[in-house]
Amino acid sequence: MSASEQLLFGGPLLYDTGWSSHDGAFTRLGLWSMVATLPRLIRTTVRLAAEADRGALRLVAAAEIGRGAAQAVGLVAVNTVLAALLAGGEPADRLREALPALAVVAVTALVAALLTAASTYGSGRLEPKVERVATERYLARASRVELAAIEDDQFHRLLDTAQYGAASARRMIDYCIRVVNALLSLIAAAGVLTVLHPVLLPLLALMTVPSMWSTLITTRRRYCSFRTWVQHARAGRVLSSELTATETAAEIRVHQVGPFLLKHFRAMSASAEAEQTRLARLDARTGLWASAWTGLAGAATYLTLGALAWTGVMAMSVAGTAVLAIRTGSASLGGMVSSVNNLYDESLFVADLDQLCVRAAQWAIPEGGAPVPARPGRITFEDVTFRYPGTEGEPALSGVSLTIPVGHVTALVGENGSGKSTLVKLLAGLYLPESGRVCWDGVPTSCADRRQIFDRIAMVAQDFNRWRFTARVNIAIGAPGVPVDDERLRAAARDAGADSVIESLPRGWDTLLARGYQNGCQLSGGQWQRLGIARAHYRDAPVLIVDEPTAALDAKEEQRVFDQIRDLADAGQTVVLITHRMASVRHADLVHVLHQGRLTESGSPEELLARRGGRFRELYGIQAAQFGRPVDSGHLDGAVPGR
Repeated sequence: MSASEQLLFGGPLLYDTGWSSHDGAFTRLGLWSMVATLPRLIRTTVRLAAEADRGALRLVAAAEIGRGAAQAVGLVAVNTVLAALLAGGEPADRLREALPALAVVAVTALVAALLTAASTYGSGRLEPKVERVATERYLARASRVELAAIEDDQFHRLLDTAQYGAASARRMIDYCIRVVNALLSLIAAAGVLTVLHPVLLPLLALMTVPSMWSTLITTRRRYCSFRTWVQHARAGRVLSSELTATETAAEIRVHQVGPFLLKHFRAMSASAEAEQTRLARLDARTGLWASAWTGLAGAATYLTLGALAWTGVMAMSVAGTAVLAIRTGSASLGGMVSSVNNLYDESLFVADLDQLCVRAAQWAIPEGGAPVPARPGRITFEDVTFRYPGTEGEPALSGVSLTIPVGHVTALVGENGSGKSTLVKLLAGLYLPESGRVCWDGVPTSCADRRQIFDRIAMVAQDFNRWRFTARVNIAIGAPGVPVDDERLRAAARDAGADSVIESLPRGWDTLLARGYQNGCQLSGGQWQRLGIARAHYRDAPVLIVDEPTAALDAKEEQRVFDQIRDLADAGQTVVLITHRMASVRHADLVHVLHQGRLTESGSPEELLARRGGRFRELYGIQAAQFGRPVDSGHLDGAVPGR
């Protein structure tokens, strides 16, 4: 670790994400544990392939088994050819004797080529299907879990890791085919050698095991060294991004931070370069030892073959075939070790994906339940207490009982952390109470069909999602279950004041709202807020939840939005308004005041303002004082400016 890393980052710059828990997994895998884990890895890959395309799996399996058999037949034919050529007699007679076996060698080579093509075609079919099936599993499970699961640290880390499972599943197909191909090649060679002469199998082991062992050692050392120097390189990339970022540009120039960061960039780069030099030296030394070891094993093998042939224990043709078989069997072992390593690494992420599916099933929002009225008469909270999973201390809501009347504007008021957002999430069925009940016309959310509750609600949050889609989809996604209706879109945009935003876009409704893409366009905060309100209008749900809906709008647009909210309530829609600004409360019919998770007051705005010593009056007084207005200066209308 360089001194620069210690100063800037407090130590090595290591990732702290779900997938980083598998970093360095290969270093824990020895030769025999690698052999022991191989059947499980192959079973996992076969299971994934069978889910995606059984026909392609059968094709690949048949092609690979056929290639192994063709290789074995080819080696036997080569032995026959050598026996014929090395026999006594005229050269022409020996060549004529070898012709049938030569034909077999040619045919097996052709068959092997065709089977290789078939395997390539089958794996090409399998890989994208495996990735698609795995991705669908991940997305389907992740989108159906409770909101509390997404906010749970352990589940979210698993979610983070499992997202790589789909790509890993695809890569496992390729690695597994390589491993199986190498194994079948080794088995074919071993089988032929055993048939030709019993002593040849130990010779194959003598030649291949040292090669396999040395390859494992070399690969592991490269892997460990890479994990060291990549930390320095990562730290350097962080400095590079900081030096070129738009957000830091002004301070870098005014405070002249550039030379300071460049000095540390140079120091960390020197550390990375030194580690890579060490890696090269290590590779050279290890490679030399591995070559010497493998060379000695090869020399011993070939000397043994020569001695056996010289003494007449083994025919020269068998010795020649043994040389070819040993070279064939050992040639792919280096690649096999690397493929097993990669197969093992990828299997960890696939295992996380499997674990996610199990955990997601436990966290899944239940299907079915008691029906919820299409137009509820009232929504009630009955002594509701709620604590976020994994938290200690005071609950987010404690003993809250209140009513949200239908066809009215109900405002939720309180300081940050008072429980307003938690309350509306319980109302929407995103959370279930720890104790007490939230009821829609007497139907508790804990036993209701919560998908029906979701259908009854439209939400406009201050931080609503800005989808990187077209303007059309950004509004129509408010009701994704119905076909896109252009007339309904135009009406929703007009009601929200977003029609002028659409008209100003270069491609109108078809403009991509995402910076950094060709033909993409970025909106201001106020323009986005109008689109968010239009999205809620397009949804046309009986209950509308709005959280600081005018935070990014000017005073004129703010007034127009609240007039619309009032009109919606007058037309029968239930509006739940979360706000910190008392000027907005005057549009409400009923105000619930929350403080530290408890309901402290309820009533009309005028009633609460007239209540001396009340928290609503206190909050109003704090804001009114900023404009030099006493609390008793009059009623709420216009008492506190909107900005």
